[in-house]
Amino acid sequence: MAAAATDADLVARVRSLRPLIREHALRTEQERRVTPEIAAALTDAGIHRMNVPRRYGGYQSRLRTQVDAVAEIAAACGSTAFKTLIQAGCSYIAALFPDEAQDEIFTIPDVKVGGTLIPDATAIRSNGGYVVNGTSAFATGCHDADWHLLTVRVASESGDGPPEVLWTAVPMAELEILDDWYVSGLAGSGSDSVVARDVMVPAHRVLPVAPLLAGEFPSKANADDPFYRMPVLLLFCAWAAPNALGLARSALTEFTERSHRRGITYTFHQRQNEATVTHLQAAEAAMKISCAEQLTAEFVALIESRAESGEPYTAEERARIRAQSGYAVRLCKEAVDLLGSASGASSLHREVPIQRAVRDLHALSLHAFVNPATNLEIYGRVLSGLDPGTPFI
Repeated sequence: MAAAATDADLVARVRSLRPLIREHALRTEQERRVTPEIAAALTDAGIHRMNVPRRYGGYQSRLRTQVDAVAEIAAACGSTAFKTLIQAGCSYIAALFPDEAQDEIFTIPDVKVGGTLIPDATAIRSNGGYVVNGTSAFATGCHDADWHLLTVRVASESGDGPPEVLWTAVPMAELEILDDWYVSGLAGSGSDSVVARDVMVPAHRVLPVAPLLAGEFPSKANADDPFYRMPVLLLFCAWAAPNALGLARSALTEFTERSHRRGITYTFHQRQNEATVTHLQAAEAAMKISCAEQLTAEFVALIESRAESGEPYTAEERARIRAQSGYAVRLCKEAVDLLGSASGASSLHREVPIQRAVRDLHALSLHAFVNPATNLEIYGRVLSGLDPGTPFI
């Protein structure tokens, strides 16, 4: 089907794909990337238009819509949801680049933009641009991306001070993909490394990271659009949290269904759902998920309201959003760990989704955007009257 012209029913379209995504989840994990069939179906649903500017045919979907859409995908496959959120986030960043670069990137509204957010590559100024070299890990979604936002370090010309960090927009055809994504969680996200070898990047396809963290970016067309004034780091917290929510919700549903079909071995319980311990486990998991939903809804509402009003954030609010996203992921992980441990040895089979949810949530909780311990420490520093200890809030 052709991609719809509006995002009014985007979440419903994505929800209708859940059976198909779930059907491909094991193959996605085994092949270590999202299958072409699922990638095509999500493109047709319009998922890649969420953060593309309207003037290029994009949706500029409200944040709540994006959160709900990612959660629907995660309920069927955590890896597919993670690829989706990274590409959604990189499309948003691409819309902050100089307008000339946007004209090159957004040639179609369904363009796929991937990115690596750790500056492992290096760049040297040359001929009005930069020559980029190096290997960058965790290039999620690189296999079907059209463009890649490669984070690079530029050494100071004087040799003093820290290197400048830039996002460089590079066509994927100019990068090599290494087959090195062999991991235990989010294994189907296709997060292989990419290699740049003397890639020439013109100056208009560069976005300095430090000014961006301060709310400054070179796009003139999007400069006054409230949609593109939302803080990028806080948005990645908002995009990652529903990945955890979707996984946890589906794990609870599967656990409940399986508990009616299996007993508890070496006990008199012929049906697991009849055991008191099962009632306690299901209720505690449900409460953890509910708390995670409330935390997510609260900080998403704050981000949306500040985008509409233009009111600045306090340092405490920014730190709290990071803490809330990390804590929501922790609660979802605790819920799924509980359900996984109560699912019996039969759940260890690869075709049983709950074991994959356990591994995917463990992997997600290690991500720097939503790592619970790190995010709580940042919030605790602010609550204690100290600076956050990082510009990434």
